[in-house]
Amino acid sequence: MAHFVGLDVSVKETSVCVVDDAGKVVCERKVPTEPDDIAVLLTSVGGDYARVGIEAGPLSQWLVNGLSEAGLPVICVETRHMKALLQAQQINKSDRNDARGIAQMMRVGLFKPVHVKTLAAQEQRMLLTSRKLVQRKLIDIESDMRGTLRNFGLKVGVVSTIGYGPRT
Repeated sequence: MAHFVGLDVSVKETSVCVVDDAGKVVCERKVPTEPDDIAVLLTSVGGDYARVGIEAGPLSQWLVNGLSEAGLPVICVETRHMKALLQAQQINKSDRNDARGIAQMMRVGLFKPVHVKTLAAQEQRMLLTSRKLVQRKLIDIESDMRGTLRNFGLKVGVVSTIGYGPRT
């Protein structure tokens, strides 16, 4: 019997809901937001998992990679589409109900999958954005120093990484 899982992720805890192919809830729990903890819960519940659904978010790339390594068929879904589907159910909004709704959407196939970048691509993007941040901060500091010194009549010349040159 196939099982479908919905994960509603927050920073500290993740609500997990497992439903069978008839839509009956098999398990509902909260676990710490760690791929290992979620994988341990799902293996303890047992069953053949057809889909494990998780909404795209800040932690989703990390969780998708970790759960995929554990051998689970994880699908990252588009948040706005899932939000619209969950609002249509007209149930109280809670982590538990969201996880249950995501599990049901996985069961019936009403979701839009989102591409999750590889770890190498994520690392490269992080390095490039961090480099750009450091460059902007360096320019901001240089501009601030120029403005501050100008108030006292000191005119700074060409700025280089070696030092400030005299103004000509």
